[in-house]
Amino acid sequence: MQVIRGLHNLRAEHRGCVATIGSFDGVHLGHQAVFRHLREKADAFGLPATIVTFEPQPMEFFAPDAAPARLTRMREKLQAIKDAGIDRVVLLEFGHKLAAMAAHDFVQELLVDGLAVRYLFVGDDFRFGKGRSGDIDMLRDVGHGHGFEVENMNTFAVGEERVSSTRIREALANGNLESAAHYLGRPYRICGRVAHGHARGRTIGFPTANIDLHRKVSPVYGVYAVTVLGLDDHPLPGVANIGNRPTVEGDDRYLLEVHLFDFDRRIYGEHVQVEFCLKIRDERKFDSFDELHQQIERDARAAREFFGMAEAQSRVS
Repeated sequence: MQVIRGLHNLRAEHRGCVATIGSFDGVHLGHQAVFRHLREKADAFGLPATIVTFEPQPMEFFAPDAAPARLTRMREKLQAIKDAGIDRVVLLEFGHKLAAMAAHDFVQELLVDGLAVRYLFVGDDFRFGKGRSGDIDMLRDVGHGHGFEVENMNTFAVGEERVSSTRIREALANGNLESAAHYLGRPYRICGRVAHGHARGRTIGFPTANIDLHRKVSPVYGVYAVTVLGLDDHPLPGVANIGNRPTVEGDDRYLLEVHLFDFDRRIYGEHVQVEFCLKIRDERKFDSFDELHQQIERDARAAREFFGMAEAQSRVS
């Protein structure tokens, strides 16, 4: 899959495609249905299937303190889009320049001059351009003049429930991992690289792999039974805390700390996927480090019971 970063990197060979535009956070079942339809249209036209998306997401630019928690980092999103069989992604930096671009200029520069779109698939609530003045009716008018068709995305539902990134965030916030997985089409995972931490967990027999979330807000929060993929041929069970560690130090930066059971290997720098299996409790502040230690032992027992594991001393580097 080819990733084209910015309008300025569009070339003559990128002209002629079928496309869709959106944030596609989570790449859930609804997004996957859109991608399948786009793939079918691309095959029918004999043209590349192209997705236009943004970094940061528009809400993160306009209202960073109120923006919803990301379900997926860009790296995870691009991998999921690639797995869906998409040929190209046009990744646009959403900053002051793009936010100030008039709707007609956006259509002309991106869809007409840049991509020469032959078919466009968007939601009926899609808004674009300065002041969100552009909509699907404008796209259809322009498409009529430039020879491309605009089709409205139908709402995708599982049963009678509409699938949306918002619904998945709500399920995760409520600890309903089964419901989130139902809408995602897969268990919820967070990916990242193992980094050096303060090694405090090692002093009490619970060393952790520390993973920076690269998110201002996390969609999951608290203590979980997890499995970790990417370190072995099979998933490794463990217990994880995701939050800002109020008892130890507390700050605004979210961190994912994973304690792997019966594991003893140096894994700094490894890229892993952490799959959330069961929420055990919310994160909270304890009156003492000893009280925290006792709770961590209870959390580890709960996770081991979930995985059907016997009690044993465990280690991680």
